[in-house]
Amino acid sequence: MEILKVVLLAVALLGIGMLGMAIRIVFLKGGKFPNTHVGGNAHLKKNGVYCATTQDKLAQREARKELQFKKMNLITDTEAGK
Repeated sequence: MEILKVVLLAVALLGIGMLGMAIRIVFLKGGKFPNTHVGGNAHLKKNGVYCATTQDKLAQREARKELQFKKMNLITDTEAGK
């Protein structure tokens, strides 16, 4: 019986939270869910913190700059056998 009380209390608290968000969205002009993504946070952007996908793209771009395939020489089979 105790577990039922705990589950009902948790459901009630979640319901109150969802109702609060719904009221904010419906009744406020331009109401919308807050952007909790790292990319949408101006303070983190200012400090140079990006989401994992963006950080991966930046790292790949830097790696491509370091590797200069145009200067790479390929050894042919005849040169390797000398």
